[in-house]
Amino acid sequence: MTQIVIIAKEPVAGRVKTRLTPPYSPAQAARLAEAALEDTLRTVAATPATQRVLALDGLPGCWLPAGFEVIPQRGSGLDERLTAAFADAYRLRPEPMVLIGMDTPQVTPELLHTAIHGLSEDDAVFGPATDGGFWLLGLRRPDPDLLLGVPMSQPHTGRAQLQRLSEAGLSVRHLPELTDVDTAADAARVASDAPASRFAKALHELAAVALR
Repeated sequence: MTQIVIIAKEPVAGRVKTRLTPPYSPAQAARLAEAALEDTLRTVAATPATQRVLALDGLPGCWLPAGFEVIPQRGSGLDERLTAAFADAYRLRPEPMVLIGMDTPQVTPELLHTAIHGLSEDDAVFGPATDGGFWLLGLRRPDPDLLLGVPMSQPHTGRAQLQRLSEAGLSVRHLPELTDVDTAADAARVASDAPASRFAKALHELAAVALR
């Protein structure tokens, strides 16, 4: 069986989605971040898994549904925090893990199920992002050497991560490419891809306010 881990920040104004500012205010960017996080949490909650873990930078709020183990993030850079999230979740339950962020509210239970199934046949699962990074990484077991030192938040992050997996001799299952919400253009594209999401609703409400 497989567990799902979400790595996320508490949606506090000025600390999340700073690349959305401008055109959005820090408070509006935080509202969009909260909506994206809610969509992600509810998708994970709807996906069969042996354990659901939220590796959180900050404090949980009313947006957190029941059924999640909450653990604090550890480390400074993203490579360290991802490594720690894998290790800490595995310590709670030593089973394969699928890890995603809070930036792809368009993710579906079907995509996560495909990732989970992939780990029954391959050593790793990789979901590329349109910005050159990745939106999902699945591993059968944690290994710091697979992540530490990989340059994060760069146009070549995904290639570097895949190279690290390949150098370790792992077989990798590839998932469809998704768009992370980083910029206002990304937000519009993701809302169009997932029109029924809380994220799309929040974005449309902000647009309506701006037109008044």
